[in-house]
Amino acid sequence: MTAQRGKDLLIKIGDGADPENFTTVAGLRATSLDFNATTIDITNSDSADMWRELLADGVKSATVAGSGVFKDAASDAALKSAFFNQTLSHYQIVIPSFGTVAGPFKLTSLQYDGPYDGELKISLSLASAGALTFAS
Repeated sequence: MTAQRGKDLLIKIGDGADPENFTTVAGLRATSLDFNATTIDITNSDSADMWRELLADGVKSATVAGSGVFKDAASDAALKSAFFNQTLSHYQIVIPSFGTVAGPFKLTSLQYDGPYDGELKISLSLASAGALTFAS
């Protein structure tokens, strides 16, 4: 994979229709996607030389964060609805030249920041809420 522009990492929110249509969350300047795996410690008195033992399985999760400028009424309306209704919406996270991560996420944080001498800014955080898929 060659170097990519950070602005090409996109967050898209689904509309819940069948088939589902996705709208890019507009105006984001910074976006991140973190994958996590929680370990399950099974160390016991029979563990070899008391070295920690872990189960091969664990709890997988992903978090997504984005921040930028308020720009698009359609994506903002979808985010407001997802937050205030506390629904699990389907999102797509597009990683340029790599693939797309998709699945249900919960919008856990939605922040608007409007300094008197600057642009209206938006920040959001998503937490995975089920199995995610990856397509290249």
